[in-house]
Amino acid sequence: MSIDLSEFEKNNGNNYIVRSEVPEICKSEPCCFGIDEAGRGPVLGPMVYGICYCPISKNEQLAEMGFADSKTLSEEQREELFTKIYEANQVLGYKMEVLSPNIISNSMFRRTKCSLNTVSKDSAIKLLRLTIEEGANIKEVYVDTVGDASKYQAYLKELFPDLEITVTPKADAKFPIVSAASICAKVCRDRAVKSWQFPEFDEINETPYGSGYPNDPATKQWLSNVMEPVFGFPRFVRFSWSTADKILEEKAVPVYWDDDEDGDNGAKGTPSVMSFFSSKDSDPRLKKHHYFNDRHLTQVTDF
Repeated sequence: MSIDLSEFEKNNGNNYIVRSEVPEICKSEPCCFGIDEAGRGPVLGPMVYGICYCPISKNEQLAEMGFADSKTLSEEQREELFTKIYEANQVLGYKMEVLSPNIISNSMFRRTKCSLNTVSKDSAIKLLRLTIEEGANIKEVYVDTVGDASKYQAYLKELFPDLEITVTPKADAKFPIVSAASICAKVCRDRAVKSWQFPEFDEINETPYGSGYPNDPATKQWLSNVMEPVFGFPRFVRFSWSTADKILEEKAVPVYWDDDEDGDNGAKGTPSVMSFFSSKDSDPRLKKHHYFNDRHLTQVTDF
């Protein structure tokens, strides 16, 4: 079944929400609501938060559909289960937020630090609020925990005092509605990664990047190969992860600012950053980076 990621593919530097219509029965009958994520740990690709909801009266039917933690299933099995969710649109609703690697890293590097746990909780809360605003009659909420379960549950209860909220580890293995949310999140992430557009590359890059997890040698090699000495990594990379940061420290061009304490322009033998902005049209290997072309920037010659 189709998950329309076309708008996200046009600008994968921003977050994007995929949603179903709210089934009419979910507006009238009290519903259970599950929350789970996919792709929390990788250094590559987006993290996706998924939610799924249905009438409490249909909970047994949901269990009979065979949902399980998406991590225990093959990609083919997850796709089959997502098809079931899609086809049960008279009783099941879903949403997924695709959290861009670019947004994740920028959030974690803001002047006011924003941890990955905070990014995760903000996404979960946003999806719950949106679903309620769209008219779904949510009564019970089940959440796979981020951090301390009791503190997270108390926090959600303060925000949504009228809802019965359960936050627990391994919720995707305990509650079918969370398992369904897990399927939605994982399938959406898999498709977002497969269809990822790399505007930073002049040609399609088909070099395998492995699992995307920091301890994967293939992933580390890919990161090392694609790093641009001045501009760093493509937006596919969570540059706030230590794996990426170490490669930048080792291979990127050092940057020295005018107010550095040593008062000079940097280490001897290191070219000025400004030298990378100068015209090099005569050498095709040093053609202008897409960053400048995309923004129609030209070198200033008169001051």
